[in-house]
Amino acid sequence: MTSPDVESFYHLRGEVAATRACRGLACLVARGNDPVRWQAACEREGEGRVYCLGRCYQAPAAAGDTARPHVGVRSREVVIVRHLGEHAAPTLDRYRAQGGYQALDRALRGRPEDVLGAIEQSELRGRGGAGFPAGRKWRAVFAQPDPEKVVVANADEGDPGAYIDRMILEDNPHGVLEVLAVAGYAVGARRGYVYLRAEYPDAGHRLAAAIDQARKAGLLGASPIGNGFAFDVHLEIGRGSYVCGEETSLLNAIEGRRPEVRARPPYPAVSGLFGRPTLVHNVETLAAVPWIVEHGAEAYRRLGISGSRGTKVLSLNSLFRRPGLYEVEFGLSVRQIVDELGGGLASGTLKGVIIGGPLAGVIPPSLLDTPLGFDELHAIGASVGHGGVVAFDQRTSVAELVHHVFDFGAYESCGKCTPCRLGARRIEEIFRQIVTAGQAPASSRDQWLALTRTLAQASLCGHGTGLADFAVSIARYYAQELEPCFAS
Repeated sequence: MTSPDVESFYHLRGEVAATRACRGLACLVARGNDPVRWQAACEREGEGRVYCLGRCYQAPAAAGDTARPHVGVRSREVVIVRHLGEHAAPTLDRYRAQGGYQALDRALRGRPEDVLGAIEQSELRGRGGAGFPAGRKWRAVFAQPDPEKVVVANADEGDPGAYIDRMILEDNPHGVLEVLAVAGYAVGARRGYVYLRAEYPDAGHRLAAAIDQARKAGLLGASPIGNGFAFDVHLEIGRGSYVCGEETSLLNAIEGRRPEVRARPPYPAVSGLFGRPTLVHNVETLAAVPWIVEHGAEAYRRLGISGSRGTKVLSLNSLFRRPGLYEVEFGLSVRQIVDELGGGLASGTLKGVIIGGPLAGVIPPSLLDTPLGFDELHAIGASVGHGGVVAFDQRTSVAELVHHVFDFGAYESCGKCTPCRLGARRIEEIFRQIVTAGQAPASSRDQWLALTRTLAQASLCGHGTGLADFAVSIARYYAQELEPCFAS
């Protein structure tokens, strides 16, 4: 039984999140498509907000929607989506019929060093936000002398606009279990955890069933499955908190503690879950590993561009003519994503694109020729992040967008650091005044820009710095629209 202090942190206590309508970023920009549904999402304020249901391809979204996203490929190799959509493999028999668990068999026939070397040489980078080299994480955990280590799948895909992890978890749950076992073998861990957000109940049912099937088949549990290696996986369901997607908050949540961000160092690779060396990756990052083990690091490195190897799955929102999931190689331009994959906007004239969730820079139409790559997007103040591609049109004003993002940021802040706890709410208040009254005092212009600088410099984690990235891009690329919002 958790303490009242811990329970008070969460937004969806005692409630199934997927009985609700969504008020996330992708639903905000599409609210004109169904104003009644959007209003319903905003009216139940006292019951806890739902900021993403992973259905951004049909936004504004609500629980009970059953449509599945289109799944497309714009890559020389299919790495991530090969068991999704029409090739979904939610059961053990279906997964094995499609070659499932072959990567684990191959790994167990070799040495842990073989897997570690492949991940390092592939140049795989994390797909959850920071883009940290995966091989460095794996090697750091492997190098720890502690005999008890842990691997964790971060399935708290909370960035409004992204839904690739949801589809992997629902369509390919055994793939998640397989790669956790592969990672455990490589780094020396015999326990794995999946931390799943409450907003994905179908994924929870599929994962629980897959764990049961794998245990009955002897693939998980106390008995060795090969080379003397035994491994088991535990499923932990969240209760509504965006900040639990930050890896140290997530670890605190699994431990039953208040899920605030931890100060670092020590990093999870040294002292993570229950103080043990811990490897934490988001679901899509892990999903690339079986392909790398099966086909080799060099084959993976041939995909993408320098600094951004391999593929990325993009989640296109409902304003596109062709929304859905698209696996692409890095290097494709944002313009190609918008025009060729998405078919342009069905709703009106493109005003901007946000890739990687609301805590990321906005890309204006003038920069659409920027290649999709970690360094290339960073150079213009944007981000790869989870790969949610949220396009917005002229129906959404910049002031509305800023108000929404900072309202979201303030609501979801863990409250541990002052710039995020107080600064985000103050910026929300300034833009609420603009949205409701048309203008804010002239002094508010300098105040919101000063608070943005403080967020960038003094926030404890990516929640505050991501808000700052968003604000800086707005000030840089949309200053002309914002100028009349402040009294002279």
